[in-house]
Amino acid sequence: MSHPLAGALRQGLLDLDLSLDEAAQAQLLAYMDLIAKWTKVYNLTAVRDAQEMLTHHLLDSLAVVAPLRRELAKLSKPEVPLPTPLKATAAALSVAHPRYRLLDVGAGAGLPGVVIAITCPEVSVTCVDTVAKKAAFVQQVAASLRLPNLRGLHARVETLTDPFDVVCSRAFASLFDFTAWSASALAPHGVWLAMKGKHPEVEIQALPPSVKVFHVEQLTVPGLNAERCIVWMRG
Repeated sequence: MSHPLAGALRQGLLDLDLSLDEAAQAQLLAYMDLIAKWTKVYNLTAVRDAQEMLTHHLLDSLAVVAPLRRELAKLSKPEVPLPTPLKATAAALSVAHPRYRLLDVGAGAGLPGVVIAITCPEVSVTCVDTVAKKAAFVQQVAASLRLPNLRGLHARVETLTDPFDVVCSRAFASLFDFTAWSASALAPHGVWLAMKGKHPEVEIQALPPSVKVFHVEQLTVPGLNAERCIVWMRG
């Protein structure tokens, strides 16, 4: 891998104890390059420095992958039998028939949704945003990186009613607004994943009785000297 930040990404993955093959690492770096390219015209992100983008965007999003995989494995989701061609590999099957559905709300440039689509082929990821150019960017990423489990959607989350196993957000809104606006998109067995900075005690106290916080998980992002956590919730 000849990308100038390939070594820094590998080190970050080691620090996160996250194993990704060379192809996935190359896709992550290509995704970062696409953000940088589009930001020159469409102002997708305020972060312009490549090293800072790696830390604040890629590694920050990668920090949720292991916790997400753990929670997906625990979901009491109804099993749907999948057609199994005789010679289909498990990897090919997971891409052709994603087992889980995730909605990234207010996805912007696709963080963490695109990162999850790259690292978790068994998850079908929809990145929804009210800004058309941001949804179009995610569509472009899906085409450029050949990610059949990723799509960008230009819509308001309140209008979505298809059930998702996980509804996630990163620096999107208060927990109250996030859960209220996306409640119609959460499957009965599903969970909310809200990426936050410091432990949002005031926001948690403001939640209605219908939303239950079952875990607040502290995250450590390599190279980022800032507090990060995930607030896990059920309806």
